[in-house]
Amino acid sequence: MAFRPLHDRVLVRPLDAEEKTAGGIIIPGTAQEKPQEGKVIAVGPGARREDGSIAKLDVKVGDTVLFGKWSGTEIKIKGEELMIMKESDILGIVG
Repeated sequence: MAFRPLHDRVLVRPLDAEEKTAGGIIIPGTAQEKPQEGKVIAVGPGARREDGSIAKLDVKVGDTVLFGKWSGTEIKIKGEELMIMKESDILGIVG
């Protein structure tokens, strides 16, 4: 990938939303909720502290993460829809 996030930003590939409910009802694409889980594909070097040092990020490339419903910014790189967000928008790492 030719994109490198800056500072404490993370590039995430959203995982596909469920197309069926638990009861088996198929949800049309226009009514599906925005995905809240994704795979980290690039991370920035970290946030700069007041003393000039860099605080490394807790997430790394390959992690599957949960993020808030309205977190991040949707972007398109080489035709692929991705999300870029601050590490603080990430709620946790799915282990």
